[in-house]
Amino acid sequence: MAAPGLTEAAAQWLRWDKNTKTSEIVKQLVAEKNAGELQKCFSSRMEFGTAGLRAAMGAGISHMNDLTIIQTTQGFCRYLEKNFSDLKKRGVVIGFDARAHPSSGSSSKRFARLAATTFISQGIPVYLFSNITPTPFVPYTITHLKLSAGIMITASHNPKQDNGYKVYWENGAQITSPHDKGISQAIEENQEPWPQAWDDSLVDSSLLLHDPYVTINKDYFKDIQKHCFHRNINKETKLNFIHTSVHGVGHEFVQSAFKAFDFKPPLAVPEQKEPDPEFPTVKYPNPEEGKGVLTLSFALAEKEGAGIILANDPDADRLLVAEKQESGEWKVFSGNELGALLGWWIFTCWKNQNQDPTAIKDVYMLSSTVSSKILRAIALKEGFHFEETLTGFKWMGNRAKQLTDQGKTVLFAFEEAIGYMCSPVVLDKDGVSAAVITAEMSSWLATKILSLSQQLKAIYDEYGYHITKASYFICHDPKTIKELFEKLRNYDGKNTYPKSCGKFKVSGVRDLTTGYDSSQPDQKAVLPTSKSSQMITFTFANGGVATMRTSGTEPKIKYYAELCAPPGNSDPEQLKKELDELVSAIEEYFFQPEKNKLQPKAE
Repeated sequence: MAAPGLTEAAAQWLRWDKNTKTSEIVKQLVAEKNAGELQKCFSSRMEFGTAGLRAAMGAGISHMNDLTIIQTTQGFCRYLEKNFSDLKKRGVVIGFDARAHPSSGSSSKRFARLAATTFISQGIPVYLFSNITPTPFVPYTITHLKLSAGIMITASHNPKQDNGYKVYWENGAQITSPHDKGISQAIEENQEPWPQAWDDSLVDSSLLLHDPYVTINKDYFKDIQKHCFHRNINKETKLNFIHTSVHGVGHEFVQSAFKAFDFKPPLAVPEQKEPDPEFPTVKYPNPEEGKGVLTLSFALAEKEGAGIILANDPDADRLLVAEKQESGEWKVFSGNELGALLGWWIFTCWKNQNQDPTAIKDVYMLSSTVSSKILRAIALKEGFHFEETLTGFKWMGNRAKQLTDQGKTVLFAFEEAIGYMCSPVVLDKDGVSAAVITAEMSSWLATKILSLSQQLKAIYDEYGYHITKASYFICHDPKTIKELFEKLRNYDGKNTYPKSCGKFKVSGVRDLTTGYDSSQPDQKAVLPTSKSSQMITFTFANGGVATMRTSGTEPKIKYYAELCAPPGNSDPEQLKKELDELVSAIEEYFFQPEKNKLQPKAE
């Protein structure tokens, strides 16, 4: 028997939901008195955070569907009206990917139309893309057209049943707190659909609707050409590139980017180039999961004699790169390795363009605190500024905007989760510009008879080896996760952190959940703290650094470890061995996977 609260919630839902598929699902659950399923659909509303929403598509307030999209957009609309007196003049942009979920009548395009209807019904102009676009097109459009905000309907590289609602502010960066709290509150206050909420024919007839597809496609590719420095080399290069969009939106846009840089088009993996919400050829549509996603790319590369693979995730804001080695093996670069290569390349191009020796004092690069510190090493030696931010591009995008407003030049920002911001025209990660800039770097290196792997080694030889290792455990029980982190905070008695991890001595601790940092004179962390997410960083006496944190969008506890050596210490094998030992100790003593019933990452 369903609890009375659930039955009421379902009844309220049925009064408001005009999507026949989701209302039918709920009617059936009520008729069957299916308490378990009603609980899943109605026990708690999706939480609106700084990353917006992300959940499975389906019926009820816990899922992404027509009604929850209407409710979310009504709240967001009221919040924007409160914050922008000129909202009716400026308007918002809405983009969408190719996801769909036939059994609940859901799709990204449908959600985008309903969101557009909400704004238009309130007299607010909407720039709704008429077709799928990469996520970075939304932040680009905000700053390019000076709009108030933007929404991208995407679940990026999540499993196929998921969808998401990602929100950008007027500065072109993802929102940060307290906007998420304000929007969340406004959603609570605007749950009943407004009179025209379901009438999406408004979108077809309204003068407030604009389609930015053609203009943005033209202007974006013109803007990224500012980062093309070797047109003649690109035209002549003998390198062949393979590109896969992993059944997502990237194909057409990467083709256009190559054209903008005067390359011949990359060879697309035919089975994966068309958008397909079923992602039929991969277990997970996430290039971060490594070689499994690249199986078809490797096969095509072997057949065509191509040496470099560029893989985008389904919404084309991330990029994975692989290169064939002389041994015939393929090397898949980690996010940190490609971050080192792109950082070196973008700085080198900037230096060649800027002969004024004083200009460097205004140059910045950024990376997130769980990413490799290689940019810090390059910055120290070359004389530009490096800053680290909290995890996630919302922090780097917002910081980049602050610095740009102060007249500084932000050349590059990256995070280890294969996200790169190579151009200030998009204040978020962008896998399209990163793909073509990587292609230009590879082509230039080829004229010097160097591969990407050889150049990476040269970077480490010059600036010091930075060896990294990252992975995660899956844990579906929030209580276990909380207890695991509380144990680390009360390791040898109350309020004591571990002094060692196996044979490795801990020399410093920073806890961004509580705001503690043992390395600061007042023991207070410099980076912003957040009580709602877990994150502890340990520094070790051997020069190792390891961070453990929870994920905002998945049931994972992630860890990131790095060993940095000063320039000249060039025994990478010894460093790798030591890092492996450190990671094993962290897994054994800090995670305790058997005791906590944690599921390791599937290899």
